[in-house]
Amino acid sequence: MRLRIQRIALPRNALILTDTPRPDCADCDGAGGIEHDYGDYETGEYAGTDWEPCLCSTGWRVVLMPLPNRPRWLRRRVRHPDPWGPVGYSDEPPF
Repeated sequence: MRLRIQRIALPRNALILTDTPRPDCADCDGAGGIEHDYGDYETGEYAGTDWEPCLCSTGWRVVLMPLPNRPRWLRRRVRHPDPWGPVGYSDEPPF
């Protein structure tokens, strides 16, 4: 098992301990799974991609600690106008 610490945002901000795939895996080349493209049975055209997980990696994860939410006064508030937008500025070239 190759463990790493990772931050997730859904359903709540938290730090998790998760398993990573082996970088020298011959089956998935360290990606953790293998993609398989498939087509529509009637037309034969591309219809999507399936993801098959590799045996070198597992979906194992443990929540280490939940992270607190930012206070409202620290959240970003965008109140300045867009300098490239049409509100209050010209879209005309400068010549």
